[in-house]
Amino acid sequence: MRIPKLRRPSGALWSHPDFMKMWTGQTISQFGSSISELALPIIAVRLLDASAFEVAALGTVEFAPFLLFTLPAGVWVDRLPRRAVLIVGDVGRGLLLLSVPIAYLTGHLTLAQLFVVGFFTGILTVFFDVAYQSYLPALVDRQYLVEGNSKLEVTRSAGQLAGPPAAGGLIQLLTAPYAVVWDSVSFFVSGGFLLAIRKKEQSIEKREDGRRAGMRHELWEGLLYVVKHPYLRPQAISTGVSNFFSNVAYSIVIVFAIRTLHMSNGLIGVVFGLGSIGWLAGAALAPRIQRWLGVGGATILGAAMSGPGTLIVALTPTSFPVPFLVAGTIIGGCGAVVYNIQQVSLRQAITPERMQGRMNSVMRFLVWGPIPLGALVGGAIASSFGLRTALVVGAVGGFTSVLPILLSPIRKLKAFPEPGEVLPALAAAGEAGLAPTVSSGIDETGAIASAGAAAAIDEDGRRD
Repeated sequence: MRIPKLRRPSGALWSHPDFMKMWTGQTISQFGSSISELALPIIAVRLLDASAFEVAALGTVEFAPFLLFTLPAGVWVDRLPRRAVLIVGDVGRGLLLLSVPIAYLTGHLTLAQLFVVGFFTGILTVFFDVAYQSYLPALVDRQYLVEGNSKLEVTRSAGQLAGPPAAGGLIQLLTAPYAVVWDSVSFFVSGGFLLAIRKKEQSIEKREDGRRAGMRHELWEGLLYVVKHPYLRPQAISTGVSNFFSNVAYSIVIVFAIRTLHMSNGLIGVVFGLGSIGWLAGAALAPRIQRWLGVGGATILGAAMSGPGTLIVALTPTSFPVPFLVAGTIIGGCGAVVYNIQQVSLRQAITPERMQGRMNSVMRFLVWGPIPLGALVGGAIASSFGLRTALVVGAVGGFTSVLPILLSPIRKLKAFPEPGEVLPALAAAGEAGLAPTVSSGIDETGAIASAGAAAAIDEDGRRD
């Protein structure tokens, strides 16, 4: 019997040693991060007897750096060696997380330490994320960007799918503080792989006059472009509303699972792992939904799925919670991905090349800014009126996120604008000094709706 030879998987980057180092490191780190995402709130609830408001506040502190440092991080990353920023980000986060099990072992672990670790880990993550998106084009040739991002996003989605069940089991086996050690080690390993990359970065080119534009000027130009645009403005409002109300609900969902539904750590991990199937389903269905409904219709459908998904979670009975939690997270996750693919691709199509970076940083600032505010409001409602009430408020508010899209020109779009097409927004954007041209449908990371659906998904399943 003839044994078939094993073939190398298709794709040029399988034989790209530097990319494989980065991908391997990020794969390990992605699965490790799933542990801390689940372990830190469990530590706060079970070991430190944190209230619902304190747990929600912990989530706010962890995310606050995205609001405070996202805009300047983009400028600073362009002035520093990006690989060095990535390595410092990995090693720094590993050291911060390692302090948690050490403090627990010595009997000095406090809620204040979790807040400090969460905040400074968030700062390092902001710089890492900005540098990470900018480093891949420097690492591989432009024609391989789509392949590279596809591989990285598959890893991200797989980590979100398999990570929570594995994290829940590990926490159940080792207890939450010692499980965090694994995440700390994963950051050190990722930093080691990045350190082993041999390709040297090219120096950042300056403007033709040799001067660097001021940060305030460039950020203001990007902000004006977004808030004056009839397509980007409703996108930002819709996504911000959705992120606010989803975090009103999901900032306290683990407390709800533990104290109201009486679920074990392992079962919580399994439930949220199964719920991640919705992200994969959204990525697979988004192109087909777009063909059926057009860009506007698909955007409306994705936005409209936020409220129903959260409402199912809010109505979860204590007698058999698993089907409701899984169904609610699948529906919400699927809708978020369908929405993200439409709106991210539209942003890419209508934005001039020279504005892509600032447009994306401004959009992220505007749509992620409501996340910590929503978490605080959710904690306050849960503390005053009960956990289930906070979930219901988040669900009801989520239904309103579709309204800005319904009231905007986006609802009439059947297809993404073609490159070079002049949109009304650009023709009226003279105050921002913008050229009336449109870039291609591919941004710096090569994320396109048809060839990289998963690339439109952000690291936490939030709307980008």
